[in-house]
Amino acid sequence: MKVQKGQLENGKTIWLVLDDNYLPVEPISKYLRYLESLRRSPNTIASYARNLKLYWEYLQQSYLDWKEVNLSQLSEFIHWLRNPKPGTIPLHPQQSKRSEKTINHALTTVASFYEFYERLGKTEGIEAYRYGVNSVRQYKPFLHHISKGKLAKTRLLKVKEPKTFPGCLNDEQVKNLIKACNHMRDKFLICLLYETGMRIGEALGLRHEDMATGGKNEIKITNRLDNFNQAKAKSGNRIIHVNKEVMRFYSDYLIEEYPENVDSDYVFVSIWSQKVEPGTPLQYSAVDSLFRRLSKKTNIYASAHLLRHSHATNLIRAGWDMSYVQKRLGHSDIQTTVNTYVHLLDDDLKTEYQKYLKNQEQNKCQAT
Repeated sequence: MKVQKGQLENGKTIWLVLDDNYLPVEPISKYLRYLESLRRSPNTIASYARNLKLYWEYLQQSYLDWKEVNLSQLSEFIHWLRNPKPGTIPLHPQQSKRSEKTINHALTTVASFYEFYERLGKTEGIEAYRYGVNSVRQYKPFLHHISKGKLAKTRLLKVKEPKTFPGCLNDEQVKNLIKACNHMRDKFLICLLYETGMRIGEALGLRHEDMATGGKNEIKITNRLDNFNQAKAKSGNRIIHVNKEVMRFYSDYLIEEYPENVDSDYVFVSIWSQKVEPGTPLQYSAVDSLFRRLSKKTNIYASAHLLRHSHATNLIRAGWDMSYVQKRLGHSDIQTTVNTYVHLLDDDLKTEYQKYLKNQEQNKCQAT
């Protein structure tokens, strides 16, 4: 089996899962079309296709019908993902082939797949979720008392993920990445991601009308559904305030490199590629290629999402209220901001404790 990427005449990217006879697996294709109708990002659809391809391989090796599996057989999929050689029992402990996070993502995909077909009435009795009252959470949102008695959906199959710190880039590392860029467009992109924390899909979907120069120094994030490069903003519209340096990079990029005689309102466009015409909106793949080259050149691992992490961590270290960080990053739930982007190091705790001791000493002096 394989995952096949295709492109329609209108430029739209599609994903298919092909069986051993190179024919599309129809249940998977139908589900992926459903995701497309929901306007999920191409990256999301691609990852769901890869997960379902793995699940179909598990079903084939286990001689199971996808419509007749039970919860116990679904749980065996976890062991199948972990075992480097499915079908064998290792005599000695072995490292899992996939991380817990990867396994959980595959389980989420399978659970969503069955939920879709259960709503269509195609499957029965395949319980991927359970429903119960909201469990006790440390964080309680505003008006939580209104919904605390309602049933909440919880996925039955889930493995515990160890909390990992993806790391953050400091100012010096970002400066080295910018210096390593050969073009002003790429310098501007890195500066923009680091100073705003916006998602790469939000950056690739920017239009010139979104860049408020002339003293305002604001960037408008607009959730457009018709981006040629299929860039997705994910969240709703919002305003991100930026410093003068970001706008300076933008101005230099327009003056020095932006293609002349090109009728395009996209900020980030292809300029030097031999495969597409100048002025074509920049694709996700081009950005991935950029960060691979920069990481190899500078020996600094970097990605668009790592720059987002770094910006969020800088805001938290600077003492920003978490609700402000949530708004700037475009999260719908503040708990997402807390769980994903709060990465404080021992030095951060030491600094805060020193501030606490200093305040205590000042209070004692005032009391005497």
